[in-house]
Amino acid sequence: MEVLEVWRFPVKSLLGERLERAELGPEGVAGDRGWALFDVATGFGLTARRVPELLFAAGRLLPDGTAEVVLPDGTATAEDDVLSDWAGRRVTLRPAAEVHGDRRYENPADVDDEGGRWNPFSGADGAFHDNADARVTCVSTGTLGGWDRRRFRANLVLAGAGEDELVGRRVQVGTAELDVVRRVPRCVMTTRPQGGGIARDTGVLKTIHRERGGALAVGALITRPGTVAVGDGVDAG
Repeated sequence: MEVLEVWRFPVKSLLGERLERAELGPEGVAGDRGWALFDVATGFGLTARRVPELLFAAGRLLPDGTAEVVLPDGTATAEDDVLSDWAGRRVTLRPAAEVHGDRRYENPADVDDEGGRWNPFSGADGAFHDNADARVTCVSTGTLGGWDRRRFRANLVLAGAGEDELVGRRVQVGTAELDVVRRVPRCVMTTRPQGGGIARDTGVLKTIHRERGGALAVGALITRPGTVAVGDGVDAG
């Protein structure tokens, strides 16, 4: 396998940026999930599980390290008032460095009844990943088949097949070293429509549960920081 695409998602749950290369550090791709939108009234961090409209806006990292949101109409802003008008609720865009303590998000209690009960859960410290046990995600073209890779928000899209067999192994990608720790369980977000012409498809999640035990892609921790670029091989030793 080799690296076909590199992705960074500066604002949690928003569309991301395709890169030619990226620095990998302890929290994953530099700038990845470094910002998130928070509901002012509830204190919860927003995800597209709860607010599907997020999937039609994009996060963009600026040269000074701050982030802005590109709204569906092309407006680029980091102003909370503008973002609140778009979201239809009071929101604030916050960097991970300024959010201390418990980060709380919501999952639907039943993926088939998204208008019903929601269960809160705590996310990772540092960058706004859902879980601390995987900071970089990788998926191969062999696993994706005909599915659009943008549904799955992987940081590294790999040409080839066989990423599941890397779980439990240490691999080198570019100058970085990764511990591949687990397969990635999937949720209702994979079925959502989003910007770029991706339509709603409930069959995606049903197929993942039926054929792959509910998981698609693998998650890794960075054991040696480094640079990864398009064309780099994946060396499992």
